[in-house]
Amino acid sequence: CIFVNDVADATALRRLYDRGTRVLFLRCAGFDMVDLEAAKELNMPVVRVPAYSPYAVAEHAAALMMTLNRKTHRAFNRTREQNFRLTGLLGFDMNGKTVGIIGTGNIGSIFARICKGFGCRVLAHDVAENPEALSYGVEYVPLEEIWKEADIISLHCPLFPSTKHVINEDSIKHMKDGVMIINTSRGALINTEALVEGIKSNKISSVGLDVFEGEQGYFYSDRSGEIIANDMLARLFTFPNVVITGHQAFFTQEALDNIARTTIDNIVAYIANDPLVNEVK
Repeated sequence: CIFVNDVADATALRRLYDRGTRVLFLRCAGFDMVDLEAAKELNMPVVRVPAYSPYAVAEHAAALMMTLNRKTHRAFNRTREQNFRLTGLLGFDMNGKTVGIIGTGNIGSIFARICKGFGCRVLAHDVAENPEALSYGVEYVPLEEIWKEADIISLHCPLFPSTKHVINEDSIKHMKDGVMIINTSRGALINTEALVEGIKSNKISSVGLDVFEGEQGYFYSDRSGEIIANDMLARLFTFPNVVITGHQAFFTQEALDNIARTTIDNIVAYIANDPLVNEVK
């Protein structure tokens, strides 16, 4: 059983196969870390946990959004030092703001519902419209309109070649001045160098990241007291308007219970030679 930041490339799969492994169970929804072609050549089924708590991730995205808006991360540190000045803590009303959501599966549609609860206008882009999102009053538009209209952009799409670096130098150039960007999906949806330049130029007012391109080797490990060799990650830590969490958006009791149950169900189905309903095709 592997998790989101484990490596399952062709070399790793061949070594597993040579040591007797005949099926690969994922304890996560994403499978971009698996070389599916290599797995297919080895006749090794890849079975995942397609959903464990969309509420957990959507709520974490909302938490990042509100932290950045009301600057509670800065206020927390400030008041602990008995500094109660409000300078630099100005936020804005969420009511009436436009939120752009890229990807409206379970997580994206729940995040849309949360934003509608704040009184936001919600624009969305996806390859297919989600009836549930439509029922919340979500407006489906081209990406170009999201860049142009959104005060806040939140990413909730999977990582495919077509979505890699969907946030890039060109898309940032077309965004509203002072846009907020949230990513709780996959790190490589954002070109980090372009993101840093957007922050430095004040085009981007704030960024909330639960994922980062190149997070492997950092997230889920204690690197305190060490030098961060990844220049982009180190640079992001220098910005007071950037909040980074270590791929913890999923991390709720309910999600862990669902991951465990679904993984066990997948294993039992394989042993019983039953259909693998969660197999990645």
